[in-house]
Amino acid sequence: MPSSPRSTRPGSRASRGVCSTVTASCPRIGLERAAKPRTVCIVAVPKRPRTVPARRTSVPYPRRVNAPYPDHWEADVIVADGGTAQLRPIRSEDADLLRAFYSRLSAESIYYRFFSPRPRLTDREIEHLTTVDHHRRVALIATVGGAMIAVVRYDRIERLPDTAEVAFVVEDAHQGRGLGSILLEHIAAAARERGLRRFVASVLPDNRRMTKVFRDVGYRAEQRFEDGVIELTLDLEPTETSLEVMVAREHRAESRSIQRLLFPRSVAVIGASRVEHSVGQTVLRHLLRGDFDGPVYPVHPTATAVAGVRAHPTVLDIPDPVDLAVVAVPAEAVHEVVEQCAGKGVHGLVVVSSGFGESGPDGKARQDELMRLARANGMRVVGPNCLGIANSDPAVRLNASLAPTTPGRGPIGFFSQSGALGIAILQRTAERGLGLSTFVSAGNRADVSGNDLMQYWEEDPATRVVLLYLESLGNPRKFARLARRLSRTKPIVAVKSGRSTQGVPPGHAVRALSLPDHAVSALFEQAGVIRVDGLSQLFDVAQLLAYQPLPTGHRVAIVDNSTSLGLLAQDAATALALTPGEPVGLGPRAGAAEYEAALAAAVEDASVDSIVVIYAPSIVGPGGGAWLDSMTVPPQGGWKELVDPRVAETIVRIAANSPKPIVATYLGAKGMPTELRSTADGGTTSAAPGSVPSYSTPEDALRALGFATRYAAWRRRPQGRIPPVEPACQSRARDLVDRLLGDRDETVRLPADQAAELLGCYGIERADATGGVPVRIVAMEDPSFGAVVSFGLTDVAAALLDDRAYRLAPLTDVEAAELVRAVRSAPLLFGHRGAEPVDVGALEDLLLRVARLAGDLPEVALVELDPVLAAPSGVTITGVSVSLHRPRNPRLELSPRRMPAL
Repeated sequence: MPSSPRSTRPGSRASRGVCSTVTASCPRIGLERAAKPRTVCIVAVPKRPRTVPARRTSVPYPRRVNAPYPDHWEADVIVADGGTAQLRPIRSEDADLLRAFYSRLSAESIYYRFFSPRPRLTDREIEHLTTVDHHRRVALIATVGGAMIAVVRYDRIERLPDTAEVAFVVEDAHQGRGLGSILLEHIAAAARERGLRRFVASVLPDNRRMTKVFRDVGYRAEQRFEDGVIELTLDLEPTETSLEVMVAREHRAESRSIQRLLFPRSVAVIGASRVEHSVGQTVLRHLLRGDFDGPVYPVHPTATAVAGVRAHPTVLDIPDPVDLAVVAVPAEAVHEVVEQCAGKGVHGLVVVSSGFGESGPDGKARQDELMRLARANGMRVVGPNCLGIANSDPAVRLNASLAPTTPGRGPIGFFSQSGALGIAILQRTAERGLGLSTFVSAGNRADVSGNDLMQYWEEDPATRVVLLYLESLGNPRKFARLARRLSRTKPIVAVKSGRSTQGVPPGHAVRALSLPDHAVSALFEQAGVIRVDGLSQLFDVAQLLAYQPLPTGHRVAIVDNSTSLGLLAQDAATALALTPGEPVGLGPRAGAAEYEAALAAAVEDASVDSIVVIYAPSIVGPGGGAWLDSMTVPPQGGWKELVDPRVAETIVRIAANSPKPIVATYLGAKGMPTELRSTADGGTTSAAPGSVPSYSTPEDALRALGFATRYAAWRRRPQGRIPPVEPACQSRARDLVDRLLGDRDETVRLPADQAAELLGCYGIERADATGGVPVRIVAMEDPSFGAVVSFGLTDVAAALLDDRAYRLAPLTDVEAAELVRAVRSAPLLFGHRGAEPVDVGALEDLLLRVARLAGDLPEVALVELDPVLAAPSGVTITGVSVSLHRPRNPRLELSPRRMPAL
């Protein structure tokens, strides 16, 4: 074989099996058995192999050739610009795709790939690159519209069986979309599954973009420069940094994908009928009536114009680019329409058509095909069977929905799964004078979900409050993670239907929840989500949070001109665990001056955290007594002639400068009445910050204030910390679980000695019964929420009342303390009726250890400690049950980024 002096120099790269004519991203792999001698390479052996870490991260894959095609490596992903791509293992029949992909690479990319000009690949090279065994040689490709746009591969180093060389290349037109980092995440997960622990890669020094991708992925890395090449070694064990990087990239990509939907530069309405009140014409007219800031293109197969706007036969006939397409054609025709949108380069679809998953098996098949086609061509989908989307931003003014009424501009972002309720929701929002920033009705929620919207709203400066109407949860654990982060800066108020059944409406691409509804409420509370009982409460809470500051405590001042209403407010506050002061009764003759003095005093009072003001007009009789108050029938002509308008002006003026929230029961009005709106922004069509929310009864006002007070307390509390565990203990537990499970796919209940050994890794030890209050601690791997910990007392009453509290694992020290106190029978642990309190600190410590075990090991299907005897001297575990089962799907937060499977 011809060789150069450099290739035979002792100690050179070539003498260790490296040729300078292979990949820039990793010059040692890819063409080891290429056709031409000048390009032949031998897999290299690093000069300084690293020592093997003590912890094994996965069960070693059996040494075999031609492992079965790993279809679970297939994934739909959202890239950095908000589009989508599909990832899958390469196949032998991909030769033409690879050849076409290579032909589109620039000379620079080819140079970085091969260290020299290389105009084309030979047939033998193509065959080699498309032939893998899914074990020693693995390659994944990314496609959009059926075309290959990127490829990543690894080849095992034979003398280092836990190490492989990695390389990837992205088509020039798709560089900068984050595909490199996505490819690395997915092939690293595949490598860990196959028992690999590290990647090695070599990059030319001037290939800075490639070097940055490897460095920024977040894995522990070593770097050295030798013979003109940067050599990188990546440890594939996920780190806190790598997980943070993955979450941050996921957040940016999903947020961007929603932004592309809500801020289109042009919209096509496909199915824009000339029939009055038809779905297509309705959407078109709402777009035009809303004064969308961009061109609107009706699509109709025969009409030359619809609603006075020139029409086109298909979306492909539109001469200009189209960002968003609203699809309003029969379900059977949607497939063809989506194909045309793909050819046009449309970014997103809003499918208002029905006849999909909600209509039965045939419709579900159509829905799945719709999603496969959309994802394959880089499009996100709202719907199908949805109401549509709206964005009140003056820069876009988008009403791509079936709703005739959309509220004015405001600080509330609203996500609704129900299309049927969407119109009523928007109407009630407008009636209350509330303003929306954006609105999305997802219908069957086949793609875009509440999780996506939360990613967007987190960074959206126009949204201060998030409202959710949920009928199902597609990824509950991700929902909890996103909600916990978002709730730290913006309140989330949610209605979750299906309290009694936890069922899933027809058509929704999710499964029913297995936990009881009160457990779901507890997990919402842990994440800071304000869960309310219905739409009326949703709006009651939203109007307070959107326009008033949060309470700094639970002490409430009550100012009224009706003794009876003041007493009702006091009783309501006490029932809601608020602390009301004695109502300040101003009497039925009170006017603006009296209200100003009382409200100003309450604002200045350091013992007051929030204020409820009640204004009920009355008719004063000859003797000075009140004949009527607001709870009676108004006189002919209504109350207006009896109302002093200066009272409302005073309330708004005081509230504008108050650091404390002020809520009102003003003339029994519900919402944001015009009289109580701030004039900072004009305050005519919708309320502005500083406006005062009004409630029809004092009880409604106090209930909303109670929700806001509890949420504010959640935000103020320290987040706590997850106590660390010795890495050696974690490693020992991991090895033990792998050994006990082996390759078995069934549930394995551990005998006492093995259960004790596993629990002992986390300092959990069983002992004989010594007396105390019996409690029960359970950790389980829930198919929806992942690791969940529950706590309760072990007695007949607790079992009868299902008095158990739940939290997601792992727990912080603050959450463990809350868990103990969350059950209704908790006073029995704290010295009820003179009994000696138990060692609550020891109980909290045990919960932390159990939760950390469950959080670290998804294979732990169940840990049940029952009973645990809690005594003043400590806790004793007298009953233990442990079961293992290898989960069918890994926890998504530990997996590479992917969209939900169809």
